[in-house]
Amino acid sequence: MLKPVEAIRLLLLTSALVSPSMLMAQDAAAEQAEQASAEAAPADTPADAAEPVEEDVDVSIPGGEEIVVRGYLDRNISKNAAQVVSVLSSADIERTGEGDIAGALSRVTGLSVVGSGFVYVRGLGDRYSLALLNGSPLPSPEPLKRVVPLDLFPTSVIASSLVQKTYSANFPGEFGGGVINLTTKAIPRETFLTVGGDLSVNSETTNQLGYTYYGSSQDWSGFDNGNRDLKPALASYLASGARISAGTVDTQAIASELITGRNAVVQRDKNLPPNGSGTITGGTSFEIGDDTTMGVIFNAGYSNKWRTRDTIQQTASTLDLSQKELDFRKVITDNRMVVNGLLGFGIEVGEQKIRLTNLFIRDTLKQARLGVGTRQTTSPTATLMQQDTAWFERQLVDSQLVGEFKLSPDVNLSFRAAYANSQREAPDEISLEYYRSNITSDPYGQLFINRLNNGQQGSAEVSYSYLNENLWAGGLDLSAKVTPDITATIGYAYSDTARRTERRDFQFVAPGGTPIAPSLFRPDLLLQPDIIDFYNIALIDTNEANPVFDASLVNHAGYGQIQAFITPAISLNLGVRYETAEQTVVPVQVFTTPTASLASTSLDQSYWLPAATLTWDMNEQMKFRASASKTIARPQFRELIFQNFYDTDSNRLFRGNPLLTDSQLYNAEARYEWYFDREQRFTIAGFFKRIDSPIESFSSFDDNSVITSFANAPKADLYGVEIETQKYFDLSAIGDEGFFATRRAVVIANYTYTKSKISVKAGDQVAVFNASSTNALDFFTDGSPLTGQADHLINLQFGLEDTERLSQQTILLSYSTDRVTSRGASGQPDIKEKPGIQLDFVAREGFTLGGKEAELKFEVRNLTNTKYQEFQENGENKIFYNRYKQGISASIGVELNF
Repeated sequence: MLKPVEAIRLLLLTSALVSPSMLMAQDAAAEQAEQASAEAAPADTPADAAEPVEEDVDVSIPGGEEIVVRGYLDRNISKNAAQVVSVLSSADIERTGEGDIAGALSRVTGLSVVGSGFVYVRGLGDRYSLALLNGSPLPSPEPLKRVVPLDLFPTSVIASSLVQKTYSANFPGEFGGGVINLTTKAIPRETFLTVGGDLSVNSETTNQLGYTYYGSSQDWSGFDNGNRDLKPALASYLASGARISAGTVDTQAIASELITGRNAVVQRDKNLPPNGSGTITGGTSFEIGDDTTMGVIFNAGYSNKWRTRDTIQQTASTLDLSQKELDFRKVITDNRMVVNGLLGFGIEVGEQKIRLTNLFIRDTLKQARLGVGTRQTTSPTATLMQQDTAWFERQLVDSQLVGEFKLSPDVNLSFRAAYANSQREAPDEISLEYYRSNITSDPYGQLFINRLNNGQQGSAEVSYSYLNENLWAGGLDLSAKVTPDITATIGYAYSDTARRTERRDFQFVAPGGTPIAPSLFRPDLLLQPDIIDFYNIALIDTNEANPVFDASLVNHAGYGQIQAFITPAISLNLGVRYETAEQTVVPVQVFTTPTASLASTSLDQSYWLPAATLTWDMNEQMKFRASASKTIARPQFRELIFQNFYDTDSNRLFRGNPLLTDSQLYNAEARYEWYFDREQRFTIAGFFKRIDSPIESFSSFDDNSVITSFANAPKADLYGVEIETQKYFDLSAIGDEGFFATRRAVVIANYTYTKSKISVKAGDQVAVFNASSTNALDFFTDGSPLTGQADHLINLQFGLEDTERLSQQTILLSYSTDRVTSRGASGQPDIKEKPGIQLDFVAREGFTLGGKEAELKFEVRNLTNTKYQEFQENGENKIFYNRYKQGISASIGVELNF
């Protein structure tokens, strides 16, 4: 039987789903109710009968849905929502111990994280996942993506994450596998201040050999001090509109300024330092008048982490993979600095609420690479040494204003408005290659030389890339109870995304006859002004055809939705969304002499997107759901740009296809849910998706390099099964006193089986820009799985926790079978990733320090020391695109509450 304060907690939580937008200060009010409940409850109340303590369960759903609980009170959001949802509360996030929200989400049923924080839902690539912050869309700082990487978001700024896997019309139509809605921390009712920090080490990185370069004196902060600003001659050239190929540009003046000892000299560090981070979070609220409350919350964080990968990187030159084109061993050291801040304000006047949230995240990667290997086509008798230095800045600024108004007991109105800006800057990406002859008669056979002749006997390139994206978004929702059994909602949503990307690539070229002596120099001496002038070393603009692009996506949408009880046990959520979108990618003419052949894209589409979910309450513990919907997926901006882009992490060269079109998805799901006790459940679901014109990657050879591009395959099917359970075991029976007296064990397990296949038959056509063939069978193989889809995903959590104080010990295991990351080039086998098994341990212990509550956290990651492997395989022949040891990581952290 719930006490009144527990009922208050329930109502506050479920109002998150009733209201069309965000909670304001409800989580803190629930905390107060929870405290009062804890004080009133008898000390011997069983753990499974008392209301469990759970902080910051703050959920936001745009457009909203009403939860009607009949005959009993139940605060389980997943159970009472009209759709299939999973809620990851701050308590769940803390249990996993993950530092960013991407890692925490990898524990949710059917979700996996690929690369730099991109979430795959049910084996569908990141293009089929939608990420929102407090119900509003987010811009991406990634050149190859339009979705934001979720490793940008530290868990310290996120109160909860809601994952909805069945579509409802209040969400944007770009809904393939699901939507992930992050909710930032809300305004508190009571003043608090929390300070925390941690230190961590990794067996492959900490106190081991790594590489770096000087850069600037304040690189540790993630902010450059101006050393990487465009040099005067280069800035003048870029602003002039002139072409280097026209022969009127003084390239020696430009070249003389680009390479220095600060940005191009790789330095050895034999003892890389440990990782560290710190956060501070605080908030307060105060009364203004009899019926008005105002509050403020802030968060600031900084982390500095190192990672070294001793990696094998290869490509094949034959269909059977028997011969290697590239075969390199590279040591790559990343120094990643993250600075984040959140500032929120809220005001409540009775039942009317307004909230303003401002978020800043800056994620900087300083990278140095040194590798030795061979290239068969151009240098079959030589060993090559490659060294690279880079600096990647990603930054997100987001401001959101949300209002929730109760116009009458049965009518609610909400609005949301947001502006967000994301940027990515990569100045001074410097790549150099030195050549060593392996011919015994060569007098310079034991020396690495760089004669700057385009990879034949050395090369030098420098790149500058920039991305700026602005996103304006807004929405208005009106919800009314038409009858006691029917609630209707109508809404409008608008978003306008504008992106500019620029990439300039320059290659140093020495004239024939350049002597050997200067070719032995290290980069800053080889390309110093005196050498450049004396030997007449020039620059080539290798990306002169299409260096700058503007892209935009303007979206208008209106929707209507009803939530109706057909009978006391059967409810129907029915809605339809009409959505229009204009998507363009246009080359920018930056030269005074225009290029007429640049490719552009203009897509103007509109869709009716219906969605329906029928829920049968079989009894108070069991539910059955059936849902069907139509959704879409649009090509990402970078996929539409016919321009080369090299991604150093994946060891791949990418090029877009301006002829891509939208994909349409037809979705169906049936689910059985059994909530056999509080916080305990068993669910099983089957799902099916038919995708018309899915966008898939394919690879091809271009000048002996493998290039990955994109095309619309004819169609694809995906189907699968999900199983999830959570069960607590009271351990007090082991002993009334001692360690087990107040403890319980928890087992959380989920398994996802997914199968997909692309359907291609004779006569199917495909549109690929600048390709000689339109035959779909030349690009795709019938029956191939979708990119990113793994057949089996398993997550297990085994834990012990104290029911009377903070004390948790959790073992986390995850497993994924192989998944395709890209198609093989020109008939080669597909490129696959082998995630394997990941085993982690997280322990949290509460204690008192100086009369203040504190928490000690200890983590060990990748106890199995699983390697990262991305490969091609044909019989006994195996090619590793990337293979390296990830190492075992351990960290210890402390958090103090003042």
